[in-house]
Amino acid sequence: MSHEKSATARPPYGILAVLMIGAFIAFLNNTLLNIALPSIMKDLEIETSTVQWLSTGFMLVNGILIPTSAFLIQKFSVRRLFLLAMTLFSAGTILAGFADAFPVLLAGRMIQASGSAIMMPLLMNVMLVSFPIEKRGTAMGFFGLIMMGAPAIGPTLSGWIIEHYDWRMLFHFITPIALIVLVAGFVLLRDVKERSGAKLDFMSVVLSSFGFGGLLYGFSSAGSKGWDSLQVILALVIGVVALVTFIMRQLRMERPMLNFKIYRYPMFALSSAISIVVTIAMFSGMLLLPIYVQTIRGISPLDAGLMLLPGAILMAVMSPINGKLFDKIGGRPLAITGLFITVVTTYLFSQLKMDTTYTHLIVLYSLRMFGMSMVMMPVSTNGLNQLPTRYYPHGTAMNNTLQQVSGAIGTALLVTIMSTHAKTRGTELAQEAAKNMTSQPTAEAAAAMKQQIVMQATLDGINYAFFISTFIAGLAFVLSFFIKRSTQAEDIISNRSLNEQIIKPQVSNQ
Repeated sequence: MSHEKSATARPPYGILAVLMIGAFIAFLNNTLLNIALPSIMKDLEIETSTVQWLSTGFMLVNGILIPTSAFLIQKFSVRRLFLLAMTLFSAGTILAGFADAFPVLLAGRMIQASGSAIMMPLLMNVMLVSFPIEKRGTAMGFFGLIMMGAPAIGPTLSGWIIEHYDWRMLFHFITPIALIVLVAGFVLLRDVKERSGAKLDFMSVVLSSFGFGGLLYGFSSAGSKGWDSLQVILALVIGVVALVTFIMRQLRMERPMLNFKIYRYPMFALSSAISIVVTIAMFSGMLLLPIYVQTIRGISPLDAGLMLLPGAILMAVMSPINGKLFDKIGGRPLAITGLFITVVTTYLFSQLKMDTTYTHLIVLYSLRMFGMSMVMMPVSTNGLNQLPTRYYPHGTAMNNTLQQVSGAIGTALLVTIMSTHAKTRGTELAQEAAKNMTSQPTAEAAAAMKQQIVMQATLDGINYAFFISTFIAGLAFVLSFFIKRSTQAEDIISNRSLNEQIIKPQVSNQ
């Protein structure tokens, strides 16, 4: 579909509605699980470094499969890909709902991920080709409203379910909805796309899997095994070597699986860099705050979910507003403002105390979400706007792949920082307590002292991780000053190759 055609044709609202509902279910499942992690840890008797695999394992599968989505979008129809994605997601949800051991639960999550990996790039690509560039910010804003609805209701719904039922009910709740969406897609969607002659290069798939998979596994394992583990080092080395080989192969191929030539477009390259850094920083709030409020403060799952609700609602409401602002003023003012708010609020989260008030946490988290709402969608849309239409599948696949990789890196990095600092502080606090003892404490007093030391050390570890996250967000803030409003490069396809003669992009100074 050409850009001109997509600009004048009526957007396929029916297809978009079905795709958005499917993606909404996938997002809702993720936000439901965040609040449930402490309950899962207790029920299955596992540690933080183990339970994080429910997130990083999900991202691992996404990181392996998403690079193939550009090929899949070009090769198959929207209907076939959607039905495949929802079938896999539904199967994984059913398996996870009946899990009685962590490996089974993890397997269910990874099957879910195989469906999610297809869903998001597919939806983004349909959005891009359905709206002209001057209306794309508004369209993406309303897309953000739908997608932010899941974070708005997910934590609160999860907290209520966990407080009244077993955590497995989270998956049982999603299962019938996913099956209804699957049936709706089967009935409503039609095959309207002609098959292309694209062929999947097997070696590219292997190199991509070992490249992105190796990096994701290495960073994810570092949280539990340590950075000096031979297994971690070997995974990272294999990942780097395979990824470099994969990139070199793609640059030489006439029809690459994932086209790295899109990085010749400066605004897309900049948007990728900012998105990577912001995603890493974003995981500090998503991962550390639930641990703080439930493990240290003893706040109930329902109250923890309610604490996150105002911020999620604010982010959802601001999404279409920011979309309209993006169409009018561009991405730079939004990104600079949003990242400044993000940096300040992240730093304030590094000053948490044992008695930080519930209201303070709500206000701070809401402000952080308000800032985040100005960054992710506008920056990503500005970068994609510069690409010719034929590169949209590659751009969306690249963005989603890098988001998963950076998410896994952020999770592993912050968990490692928190755990390492907490152990160090625990040792220091124990030594200080031993020095200040005047007599041998009773067994009850010793147990209470040990519990207090563990809680304080964990709090210090969380604060330190937020402090490091502040500098990470600061890097994205600096990069945001280089954003310029992009216009789409000419979509001229050479008779010799789709990938030759990339037109130099035009970038205004707005």
